[in-house]
Amino acid sequence: MSRSGSPGPRVEGEPAYVLHARPFRETSQLLEVFSAGHGRMGLLARGAKGGKGGGRAALLQPFTPLIVAWQGRGELPQLLEVEPAGLAPRLQGDALMAGFYANELLVQLLNRGEAQSALFARYALLLSQLAVGDLAWPLRCFERDLLTAIGFELSLDADHAGQPIEPAARYRWLGEAGALRLGIAEQAGIEGAALLALRSEQAPAEALLPPLRRLLREELKRHLHGRSLRSWGLLAEFEQLRG
Repeated sequence: MSRSGSPGPRVEGEPAYVLHARPFRETSQLLEVFSAGHGRMGLLARGAKGGKGGGRAALLQPFTPLIVAWQGRGELPQLLEVEPAGLAPRLQGDALMAGFYANELLVQLLNRGEAQSALFARYALLLSQLAVGDLAWPLRCFERDLLTAIGFELSLDADHAGQPIEPAARYRWLGEAGALRLGIAEQAGIEGAALLALRSEQAPAEALLPPLRRLLREELKRHLHGRSLRSWGLLAEFEQLRG
């Protein structure tokens, strides 16, 4: 609280999603939310699991579109109001794990309090796509836009030498330096058609999706600075169980 006694600025009518929630004391929760106008936020939900606020716990679940209000200063303002803004998408199996993966990326990579309106729209679109079983390509587009949001936009217009990416050529990805064109006999790397698809947002042939997944995962690992994602381990275990 400030010296004047003000409880801090109040934000109302903010579209948001809960990314993660954990218990705090007996009846409260500590929330990580992703909001349209303020980006990633930490909020304290007092009494969310009991008393007058007990009914809010059912709303404060990942993937449910919400309208929220909060007030306060610093890293942890207090959640004041919450109401549904629509139905939560039905995510099951692979889609559910993909949703948790997206949430974990947002928590790990976004700074708090930085507006990310374009990424918020991409996230909402991703959830709707996961709900109908469309996973691989929507996730690649989400990962690409998340990298852009944190200040690293993939260089997909031209290669390392400044020449246009060619669909039939093969490239080695050099991170911030972009794509290095390989020789005609080279079979390694990634096809130019995959890079161009990621730039244009038109889904490529299914065979081109695994190289894009590897490229984007390597970029995300670089920006995670050694931090691991729990969802990556869960996805690997699930793939092993499926044979």
